[in-house]
Formats: sequence, C-alpha cells, structure tokens
Amino acid sequence: MTESSGIPGIDSSVPPSGTGCVECLAADGWWFHLRRCAECGHIGCCDSSPEQHASRHAAETGHQIVRSFEPGEDWFWHYGESEYYNGPELAPPAAHPEDQPVPGGNVPTGWQSKLHR
Repeated sequence: MTESSGIPGIDSSVPPSGTGCVECLAADGWWFHLRRCAECGHIGCCDSSPEQHASRHAAETGHQIVRSFEPGEDWFWHYGESEYYNGPELAPPAAHPEDQPVPGGNVPTGWQSKLHR
C-alpha cells in the first residue's frame, strides 16, 4: 500500500509537480490536457497530446494510476487495467489554475491537427 491513502498506487499526501506537463515545459513543448500521477504527483500530458508524457511516465515508472488535472474533473484512470478507477482526494491543488489556457505551453499554429485521436 502507498502511504496516506491505503490504496496501492495512490499517495494522497503528495502534491502535484507543478501546473503544466513537466517534460513539455522543459522542452518548450505544449499539451492538450493534463494528468496527475496518483503515486508521485508527476504532471504529464494526456494521450491526445503529441508527446503523451503521462502514459510514458506510467510505463517507465510502473505508476499506473492517474487523476485528471483539469478543473472540474475528478476521475482516475488505471493504465494497467485500462479502466476508470475510484480514488480519494489528493493533496491540493486538484487541477491546474482555471485561467491557464487549454491547450497549454508553447502551442503551435494548427495545433488541432497534431492531436492523437
């Protein structure tokens, strides 16, 4: 079991790593939507984003559960089981700032054509 939540793969005491995708920000990239690792707080971009850093983080670390990091969304996803998951409240903040644009980062012209569907 992971500390604090009592649920394997979820540590509700760990805050998010920031307000944007860690790897996209480091590379001056961009994202569509954000996902938060429920185990370590890593913020990565969703599978519709060009780089899909959240699922890459899950594959590289074995941290299989993410929570949406979008305002107004509180769902969890389990990559290993490919299904939605019930989880507890996580350490705040629960989402990126509401005034943060979506998509975020260094968004290119014609970004819609670069999304994975």
